[in-house]
Amino acid sequence: MGRIAGVIPARLASTRLPRKMLRELAGKPLLGWVVEAALQCPALDELIVATDAEEIADYCRSRAFRFEMTSPELASGTDRVHAVAQKISADIYVNIQGDEPLLRADHLTTLTELFARPEVEVGTLMTRLPADGIGNPNVVKVVTAANGRALYFSRATIPFDRDGDLSSAKISSVERWKHLGFYAYRRVALERFPSLPPSKLEVAERLEQLRFLEAGISIYVGETPFDTIGVDTESDLRAAELALLKRQ
Repeated sequence: MGRIAGVIPARLASTRLPRKMLRELAGKPLLGWVVEAALQCPALDELIVATDAEEIADYCRSRAFRFEMTSPELASGTDRVHAVAQKISADIYVNIQGDEPLLRADHLTTLTELFARPEVEVGTLMTRLPADGIGNPNVVKVVTAANGRALYFSRATIPFDRDGDLSSAKISSVERWKHLGFYAYRRVALERFPSLPPSKLEVAERLEQLRFLEAGISIYVGETPFDTIGVDTESDLRAAELALLKRQ
């Protein structure tokens, strides 16, 4: 598969939860949980925090975490990974969301193993969708082909079971999958991303991975049994802290 670099995009100026990367939970900053979990993954040849904030850079220095400064004008985490790729040479780049404190090394191992298949240009992860997430637009769903290629990602309920009862605990037997926002890209696919204009579906759903699909770039999805809690709000922060304390 070649050399694999993990990149953790880490902005301080989060809109919904300001300074969330340095907010403390279960005894350490959110970013610290993510970096320490990623460092446990043997598949990564190196790990870099990509930030536009000097305060995050100072935290990385204090913990001897490698980091690169990136422009505050970059629009997305993928753009920040692309910026790091201009400085750090690798064959595959793993985009590790900095607001996922329940990250496990297993997530990254499953993700990178997808690239044993030469047809995989972009990879991501999914886990079984709990019943309480089916109608929740904040939970992103994914539908795949039999070979693991993503057919679509949406905040809507997909697949929609016409004869199912959304108000019932026994909704249907159809399998539904929650998308986990970790990505990996071969260098050639990552290099294309900034040159692609934001797509109509991406703008409508507010899901940047749809830009790849609309451009004809396939995304393959690995399955993991380990769900996560992406931190966007105070309640997410507290839920993630409780989950970490239980894990410990």
